[in-house]
Amino acid sequence: MKLEHIAIWVKDIEKMKAFYEKYFNVSSTDLYHNKKTGFSSYFLTFEEGSRIELTTKQHLSNRIAESLGYAHIAIAVGGKTAVDTFAEKFVQDGFPLLNGPRTTGDGYYEAVIQDPEGNLIELTTGKKIDLNLFD
Repeated sequence: MKLEHIAIWVKDIEKMKAFYEKYFNVSSTDLYHNKKTGFSSYFLTFEEGSRIELTTKQHLSNRIAESLGYAHIAIAVGGKTAVDTFAEKFVQDGFPLLNGPRTTGDGYYEAVIQDPEGNLIELTTGKKIDLNLFD
């Protein structure tokens, strides 16, 4: 396993992207935008491979706006089967499954759980899923 990425809620996604590009020499994906939810994100990749996901929403809820900053940590646990297995184990042990397992609109397979203090942990494959393949 490895820490896949850390997500940060931001107000000005373009300003934040420019900051990380200028000072940390990251490379960026194209902007992902979900028209239905108003959610947008960039994945910024450091030279050594670790990533930050900058996230924003067209209409940030008060909950998000009051807690701008880190949104979740993502841990790459293996393939789709591993994501499913980890999610099932957390549910069996009494931790809430907040989302998934599912393939996201931008092609990642993930499930989101909470740790004992309510922090979000995204269990992920860590790479986009080829929808024509199964593991």
